[in-house]
Amino acid sequence: MDAVNLFKLASTQAKWLSLRQTTVANNIANANSQGYRAVDVEPFEAAVSNEAVRLAATDSVHFGNQQDNGGFRVLDEEPAGLTTSGKSVSMEDELVKSSEIRHAYEMNTAIVSAFHRMILMTAKGS
Repeated sequence: MDAVNLFKLASTQAKWLSLRQTTVANNIANANSQGYRAVDVEPFEAAVSNEAVRLAATDSVHFGNQQDNGGFRVLDEEPAGLTTSGKSVSMEDELVKSSEIRHAYEMNTAIVSAFHRMILMTAKGS
């Protein structure tokens, strides 16, 4: 069994949360754009489980001209139902996602801070 590097995992989750927040913000910004379809990022668990087999570009011309999403896939969302305006973006859903992201950021930061304090206490011998 491989050791889990908590700080690497927390850093990966922070990158994923940043990409997801950007994606949600783009959905909100384009809510009234004709023909715009809501998108989301693959679940964090799926992103972490696929990390070992992910290819990485070592040069900007490799794999075509792809947007750097930190190795995470952005998924098209199938609308559960069109809103009354005929758009595929539900502001309520996007705001709920935004709240979930904020909560996850806060939890990530709290966990990293707690482990950092424990490491410092161990190093000081207190």
